[in-house]
Amino acid sequence: MLKQVQHDPLLKNGVKVFLSFLVFSCIGCSNTPKSPVIHIGKIDQERSVKISGLDAAIIQDITRDSSGANWQGLIPVYKMPTDTEMKNYQPVQPGTYHIADGAVIFTPDTPFVSHQTYFIRYYKFDTGNKLTDFVGGHNRPGSLHYIDLTF
Repeated sequence: MLKQVQHDPLLKNGVKVFLSFLVFSCIGCSNTPKSPVIHIGKIDQERSVKISGLDAAIIQDITRDSSGANWQGLIPVYKMPTDTEMKNYQPVQPGTYHIADGAVIFTPDTPFVSHQTYFIRYYKFDTGNKLTDFVGGHNRPGSLHYIDLTF
């Protein structure tokens, strides 16, 4: 003798809701690294540029170096040329870097020209350094990933 079992639609909907919640929870907890959000802006009557949003641990490590020249290699400032295709060939804007309130402050040796566009090249050292990126063709050996932030 077979006994027929009736399915409770409320129970069936509850299982669907639970499984949906479980799937969305797993997606929300994915382990994808987030790039820092870098903010730049002129300060001190447009004589300096404040670069904030960098990792505090990195700032502290580089600050321990007394020369201060490392900042120019990490976040150099350039003058934007009229022909933007030539921006990779621009000389670095000379100046000094110092730390204040958890941000890097760049003051050029010569004042910024008003109505002139400048850019900071921020190298994203946290991406593209895995062997699988080279094998998968996402990177070429020796290439650096960066973004140019204009001001």
